[in-house]
Amino acid sequence: MQFHAYRKPVRSGFSLLELMVVLTILGLLAGIATSTHRNTAQKSRETVLRHNLAQIRMTLDEYNHDKGHYPEGLETLVDEGYLREIPRDPLTNSSETWTLIYESDFADEDSSYEPGLFDIKSGSPDRALDGTFYSEW
Repeated sequence: MQFHAYRKPVRSGFSLLELMVVLTILGLLAGIATSTHRNTAQKSRETVLRHNLAQIRMTLDEYNHDKGHYPEGLETLVDEGYLREIPRDPLTNSSETWTLIYESDFADEDSSYEPGLFDIKSGSPDRALDGTFYSEW
């Protein structure tokens, strides 16, 4: 049996450099996850906006086909059963911020034709992920 007079001390813990490397890696991963989550949430809102715009526009066209003219407003579509409720703009989180586009230059001076709601756009002043303004969709 042989005993050594000198024993190497057992290391307990991590060095400062090891801790800094691990924290840097965790910070980078957290930044990437946050960015990805933010873009995913924004893409979801954009998808809902595109769907809502398509549904409202299709409903406006159906109303025009049935009645021979466009409705006076979104409330008319709800009142006459074309929509259950006015969809909300997912970017402004409100159903009252839509930009309503009415027919123009179709009314004759001699006619009693009232221009109706022809199109609708988002009331959000923000830009989409593709760089376009939501109000242009």
